Amino acid sequence: MVVGEEVWESGHDQDLGLRVGALADPRELTAVAVALGPGSFTGLRLGVSYGLGLAMGRGIPLLGLGTLEVQRARARVPAVGLADAGRGRVYWLDLDGNLAHGEPSGLPRNVPAVGWLRPATADLVRREGVGLLGEEQLDTFGTAASELVVGARSLGYDTVEVRYMHSFGGLR
Repeated sequence: MVVGEEVWESGHDQDLGLRVGALADPRELTAVAVALGPGSFTGLRLGVSYGLGLAMGRGIPLLGLGTLEVQRARARVPAVGLADAGRGRVYWLDLDGNLAHGEPSGLPRNVPAVGWLRPATADLVRREGVGLLGEEQLDTFGTAASELVVGARSLGYDTVEVRYMHSFGGLR
């Protein structure tokens, strides 16, 4: 069940404790889900570290979700999940569950795509004939995550592995 959601752009100083406390009483949480990437080094470290501390402090499960799986789950129609990889490249998860990285020219064009992209990267994707779903066509991150946590793997407090953008070759 989604009890609250707040989304903001990265790169801004945030007091996560204050934000989480405004959304829900941490004492009422039964699990914590964190995005495992692919994503930015700082963003993933910050999110996973906070989530890990919250889960450990409460003695509740820590669940891992893939960034691309969450993006894809937001779509109300079959769609490719995208993440900006920098320099005009993208990571994507196709309908068959295949993970890829490269130029937007390699994206499937037979289905729409969903993801948070820099404006310049989104323009490149559109120029390749890939339809990007708009926010009005998507469920919230909280809704998508709440669907995915049912089958999410439980992480040990000492075994969290994130998939940073620069380490795509080691993506698991």
